[in-house]
Amino acid sequence: MARRQSRQWALLCRAVPRRFEYIPAASFTIFAVWVKRNVIEMDTHEKPVDMKSMRESAPQTWKVTLAYDGTDFRGWQVQPGLPTIQGELQSALERITGEAPLPQGSGRTDAGVHALAQVASFALRAPIPAANLLRALNRTLPDAIRVLDAQAAPDGFHARHSARAKTYEYRILLERSAPASTCSPFLARYVYACRWNLNFAALQNAAAHFLGEHDFISFAAADPDATQRQAAMLPDDDKEAGAIRTIFASGWQRVESDAGEMMVYRVRGNGFVHHMVRNLVGTMIEAGRGALQAEDMVSILHAKDRAVAGPTAPAQGLFLHSVEYDDADGIRS
Repeated sequence: MARRQSRQWALLCRAVPRRFEYIPAASFTIFAVWVKRNVIEMDTHEKPVDMKSMRESAPQTWKVTLAYDGTDFRGWQVQPGLPTIQGELQSALERITGEAPLPQGSGRTDAGVHALAQVASFALRAPIPAANLLRALNRTLPDAIRVLDAQAAPDGFHARHSARAKTYEYRILLERSAPASTCSPFLARYVYACRWNLNFAALQNAAAHFLGEHDFISFAAADPDATQRQAAMLPDDDKEAGAIRTIFASGWQRVESDAGEMMVYRVRGNGFVHHMVRNLVGTMIEAGRGALQAEDMVSILHAKDRAVAGPTAPAQGLFLHSVEYDDADGIRS
C-alpha cells in the first residue's frame, strides 16, 4: 500500500504546479481527491497508471487556441534565457504531463505583438481529458497567456501547415483625438498612438492595392532567425518559396471610443512574411498623412525592394486575430 501511494504521489506532483509540492504525505488522500476533481481525474482506488504503457502508446495530436498579451515576451519562438510564448507553453506542458513537446504555432508573432486567437499544435502520450488539459494549462501558465480552447486533433494536423488563412488586426489611436491629446497608459500597450491626422479615404485606397496574389518582398524584413532555424531544421520553419502571398481581404475601419478615434486595419491572407503586416501599415500611414499617394503601393510592390516602402509600424498595435482551417481537418476553426 505504501509503495502504491508513493508511485501515485510522484505522478501527482508532476501533474500540478510546483508550488503544491510541499504538501506532506499525511495529506495525500485529500490532495488526491483535489487532483481527481480538478486536474487529471485520477482515482486513487484504481490500479496505478502503467507508465511503461503510456510511453509506448501512440501520441495524441492536440490543437489549442491561445490569447496573450505579448508586451513582456520576446515573441513566439523559444529563445534560450528569454521569456517567449512557445517556451512558456512547453514548460507548462512538462509540469502538467511530464512531457515537453515543442508546440508549433500558426505563426511566429514578434516581440510585443499580441494574439486574440493564436493556434498551437503538439503531441502528448498522457491520457488527459481536453477540459482538464485546458484547466491545468490556465493554472500553470502566466496570467498574460490564456488557453481559450483545447481539443484533440487528427494525426498530421499542424497549426501552421494546416492553416488555410490567417487574419491580423492593427490598431491605431489618433492621439490628437484622445482626451488631453495623449494616449492613456492603460491603452498604450495595445495601440500605436499616432501623432498625425490620417486621411481615412487614402488609407482605404492604399489597402485595396494589396488584394490578390503579389510578391510582398518589398514589405518583408530580413528574418534574423532564418539562418538559425534552417541550421536546426525546426519544423516551424516557413516552407513557402519567396514572398508570394494571396490577400483575401484588406481594409480599414473607423472606431469611436472613449479613448479617442481609432483606425483599425484588418488583413486576411493565406500567409504573411516577416514583419509584413507592420510594414504594410507603416507604408499606408505614409499615404494617410500625405507623404505618399495610395497609387504608390503598386509601384512599391513591383519594385521588390524593401527600401522603397515605408517604415515598420510599432509592434504593440498588432494582433493575430484568427486562424482558419479546412473542415476536412475534423476540428473546429
